[in-house]
Amino acid sequence: MSASPSSSAQAAREAIATRLGGLRREAELTGHELALRCGWSPAKSSRIERAKTPASDADIRAWCKACGADGQVEDLIAANRQADQMYVHWQKLHRHGMRRAQEEVVPLYEQTRHFRVYCSNVVPGMLQTEAYAAALLSTIAAFQGTPDDSETAAASRIERSRVLHEGDHRFALLLEETVLRYRIGDEATMAGQLGYLLAVMALPNVSLGVIPFTARRRVWPLEAFYLFDSRQASVELLTAAVNVTAPSEIATYAKAFSELSKIAVHGAAARALISEAITPLG
Repeated sequence: MSASPSSSAQAAREAIATRLGGLRREAELTGHELALRCGWSPAKSSRIERAKTPASDADIRAWCKACGADGQVEDLIAANRQADQMYVHWQKLHRHGMRRAQEEVVPLYEQTRHFRVYCSNVVPGMLQTEAYAAALLSTIAAFQGTPDDSETAAASRIERSRVLHEGDHRFALLLEETVLRYRIGDEATMAGQLGYLLAVMALPNVSLGVIPFTARRRVWPLEAFYLFDSRQASVELLTAAVNVTAPSEIATYAKAFSELSKIAVHGAAARALISEAITPLG
């Protein structure tokens, strides 16, 4: 199972190999001693530790047991399983347009009961109007040089957002105040989007907070991230989506969300900030 040394998947495998090597050294074992405990050849231990051979789940369990580090098994296996899916490059995902990308996450949305979302740049997809989504997706397609199917992709995004109104789903969403001011589309598009945020706030299963410009920061502005229950965090970067499933990393994003929640305003104060952003749009 080969990969370019510069690829993200290989980088993830190298990180796993480094952690395994660290466990071996902490246990004060040589590669030969570890191999004896695991019941395999010293060459296999060396290949795994140098990231020349990807470790299987069974290999990780055996390695951790040999090192007396059973508590590391869950995180390492989770990281190992996501090595190929950790970085999903947008240009690859959108090479045939963006509609399919909207549809592929529908099962994840339907299965999630508790959504926690933080956005510092744009309105979260599940809260976007069709006009706002189309304007945003069109600019993304132009920047990436991928097919522009923004109209149909926006319609699929709206269809995906039915989870707001169907099923047993709860939503906690945090926006930086900048999101209310960034102009995506024309004035009418932005006014419609901000008006929709005011309407969504009335839903009993939605908590929408806004972090004001004037908030004293407990956590610096971060990249946008989505928490799907406690099983996955999806982080949006310029070139790729990063899908995190290691429990300790998910816990870190959950901690960040909790800390960001403490500096956000909700209810009437949040509605006032949204209404203020609508005013100059005419």
